[in-house]
Amino acid sequence: MKNIQHIALELVRPGPAHNQLLSPLTPYVALCGGDSPVSVHLPFEHQQLLTRIQRLRYELETGPASETQIAQRQAELAEMGRMLGDVLGGIPALLAELSRIRSEGGKLVHLRLSLSASELGMVPFEMALSPPGFPGSGSPLFLQSHTPVTVTREIRRGRLLPLHWDRRPKILLAFASPAGLAPVPAEAHLKAIREAIDPWVKIKDSAQQRVEELKELLTVLPDATLQDIRNQCMLERYTHVHILAHGAPFTTAGDRRYGIVLCRQNDKTQWDVVDGESLAIALTSKSAAGATQFTPTVVSLATCDSGNVSTVVTPGGSVAHELHTAGIPWVVASQFPLWMRASTLVVHDLFRGLMEGEDPRWVFYSLRRRLRTDCPATHDWASIVTYATLPPDFEDQVEQFRDRQTRAKIEVSLNRLDDLVKGNSQAEGAVPELSKTLRATLARWRSESPPDPAKRLNPVAALRLGMSGACEKRLGIAYRSINERHPGDTPYEKADLEAYQASRDYYRQAIEADASSTWPITQYLCMNAIPGIRTEPGRMPLGITPDDWWFIAVRMARSEVETQRGAFALTDMVELSILGSYYDETWNRDETRKQIAESIQEILDRDALDPTPRIALLRQLCRYRDFWKHDEWNDLVKDAIDLLNPGRKSSSGRTRVLKGRAY
Repeated sequence: MKNIQHIALELVRPGPAHNQLLSPLTPYVALCGGDSPVSVHLPFEHQQLLTRIQRLRYELETGPASETQIAQRQAELAEMGRMLGDVLGGIPALLAELSRIRSEGGKLVHLRLSLSASELGMVPFEMALSPPGFPGSGSPLFLQSHTPVTVTREIRRGRLLPLHWDRRPKILLAFASPAGLAPVPAEAHLKAIREAIDPWVKIKDSAQQRVEELKELLTVLPDATLQDIRNQCMLERYTHVHILAHGAPFTTAGDRRYGIVLCRQNDKTQWDVVDGESLAIALTSKSAAGATQFTPTVVSLATCDSGNVSTVVTPGGSVAHELHTAGIPWVVASQFPLWMRASTLVVHDLFRGLMEGEDPRWVFYSLRRRLRTDCPATHDWASIVTYATLPPDFEDQVEQFRDRQTRAKIEVSLNRLDDLVKGNSQAEGAVPELSKTLRATLARWRSESPPDPAKRLNPVAALRLGMSGACEKRLGIAYRSINERHPGDTPYEKADLEAYQASRDYYRQAIEADASSTWPITQYLCMNAIPGIRTEPGRMPLGITPDDWWFIAVRMARSEVETQRGAFALTDMVELSILGSYYDETWNRDETRKQIAESIQEILDRDALDPTPRIALLRQLCRYRDFWKHDEWNDLVKDAIDLLNPGRKSSSGRTRVLKGRAY
């Protein structure tokens, strides 16, 4: 994830942001990197730029474009791109930065355009061609593959916008298609978002259950009004808002601007054109109690001209500009009319990439290239404009969110695994395919672990290896459940032991990556003690024998009891006490019963503050009872379960990630 380097380019001029027309005579100061500022002149008269932009709006095309119309647009696109490329090429510091990054290879360049002047917001920098000396000279700068470059815009601010990228996704899809206007592709957009979030929707057998699970991640608002959007944003903390509607011009104070067509509140067959300022207020509303809700992290506008700055006479800008000004960190819009097919591709690739936890800058680079190849007769690839703000720790936030999404995806698969093997013989055949998918997800995740150049601790790799061990453990339980229901008549006869052994090996690797946590050591010892597990000489963690690891883990857990993770250290103490019957030659049953009882009592004393450790321990002990039976510990496990859950029948339950642990 650290393969992106950014270049900040700021174009400024004196005076207010509005009421300034473009002119070749107007000098702008370009600030890039640590080099000295240089003067830049835009080669357009204001009216000339408006005329050129008008030719790119498809508005003269009443049907399929003729070859002549396409050729004219392509010629205008090439000429505009060349002129803008020459502007960027006239900034020596930008060329130097691009050349430096190109020499390093394999990195994406993020060009951050900071534009304070309204008239510069009208300029479609996204269609610039690479000038001589730039990578991919003569080809579109933001499509070429020699040195990948992506571009975002931002508003010059006195302070950084707060950005919380690592949040559990909650999506609002609002669309409007009032009478008298062409229908919007709502079904296609809904399908694209539904496919993007599918790996995180819990799999259920009944249609009603599936709908309820889907509502946890997605809210659909048909025939949307401005008030509907405001009310929804007051009720829920949406991370992503996608608005699908037509764009239309409106006049305010004598100026022509573009807004979004939404349904009218009291008559949804009629429509209103909503300006960017009003939409920003609706999206950043306070709750009914007056508390400030989380601002959406990403707002995507599948709306023609939502990024179009049509006038510079009075303060304000495009809808996207207004949303970004109001504090929404990432806004995706279109600065030209956008074809419906292109809008569907945008929402498909955008939400798929974002939900997977990919860096959005790579997502937008890939999206432009996809639009160029899949919509070749259009320039929709140049129409997409992104306003973005990035805090210094943005890469870390993206990495954390990617980890969150991967763990959540794994949890969905494991929960489904429980459903498939829980007394449902007809569904058992789906277990191998689910196992294959789960293992592939984990393999990709492990391969993305950052290296440890110092060869010391690597907690990120340890977490992913530990999660892999937990998942193999659950697969082993699933296959053992099937084998016990069909003794001697199953193709999975050895699959359970193979999964347990893989689990043990992943826990061993987790210890080798970071031996500072008791949890992977305890789980390694657990898996190593399962009857039938093959022991490989020379494969012990860090060359230390399992017996010695047991003594080390006991002392680590005792020292952690008084720390912030003390309750979880107590759960480790209970499990290690049980495993002492296997690893400790001086083990005493009566003394062990006493230690278990004392640890469980302390867990129960803390239960009111946080029941998670008790629930996690109960789930693990039920596995000892149901799947990992051993004469040495069966009675101890039963007594511990009774102490943890008196008067109630316990069950093996589901696998969940609890405060960084996988159970």
